[in-house]
Amino acid sequence: AMERSELVAEAPEGARRVCRETLSQEEIAALLVRLGRRGLEVVRLKGGDPFLFGRRGEEALALARAGVPFRIVPGVSSLASVPAAAGIPLTHRGLSSQVTVVSGHDPSALDLAALARAPGTLVVFMGLATLGALAAGLVDNGKPAMTPAAVVSRATTSRQAVVRAPLGEIAASAAQVEPPALVVIGEVVALADVLPACGWETAHEQEAVAR
Repeated sequence: AMERSELVAEAPEGARRVCRETLSQEEIAALLVRLGRRGLEVVRLKGGDPFLFGRRGEEALALARAGVPFRIVPGVSSLASVPAAAGIPLTHRGLSSQVTVVSGHDPSALDLAALARAPGTLVVFMGLATLGALAAGLVDNGKPAMTPAAVVSRATTSRQAVVRAPLGEIAASAAQVEPPALVVIGEVVALADVLPACGWETAHEQEAVAR
């Protein structure tokens, strides 16, 4: 697996690299438009699927409104890759035939009662910081506290970490986990006991065997 810094280092020599950490979403869109209008070849690098909680739609609309031509190269969504890297299938016959995806940035904006009743697997993006409130809200609305849950941090990198615990305990168990992380809640999480993780170390070992 390639770390973000290694991927950025693949840019051609002489390319201008712009760190987005100090820029607001509006500033990013304005920068893309400004550089695009100058006829430069601009790459907006995003992890995973930029249209799934990635705000890529806002940037694409800004370019379209400005008349700047662009194309989108799809990525592999963390919705698929992160659970798989932890050995967690999102669906499984007899356990889950439905996946619900939400942003955990603001649990108060979620219909926790509906989410607690929803069958299948619940996947939470950006839910690490609010995991305590989210888990408590689900339990308060009827989701069994013993529902298997997992937090997968920095998936597919050399620092991948997976914490699994019942829903009622997952926030405390994952208190030291580093972002970015994805939260998976549902019976499928228990399958990680028997399915191998597909993280960086496993892939590295398989490559060594192949050689």
